[in-house]
Amino acid sequence: MSNQLPKEIEKIVPEDIINTLQSAYGVFKGEQDQLDDLLKNGSALLRKASQRFTSTQLIIGVAVLASIAIFATAKIAEADTHEQ
Repeated sequence: MSNQLPKEIEKIVPEDIINTLQSAYGVFKGEQDQLDDLLKNGSALLRKASQRFTSTQLIIGVAVLASIAIFATAKIAEADTHEQ
């Protein structure tokens, strides 16, 4: 008999996906202020999804999110260089 309480799994709602995609689109358009939102929304979506992921899927998800963040940061830095 286990003494652990059942862990409640948070459901992914469409707004989670929409917010993440909107933030990503803003970043790709060069809107620097959207980067924080992208990281916040993406990590919240990944956290909810991770409750259903295997370890391998979770690692791939984190890698994808990190890749997007690196690409977005490089794009923003490039836009800053062109403005100067």
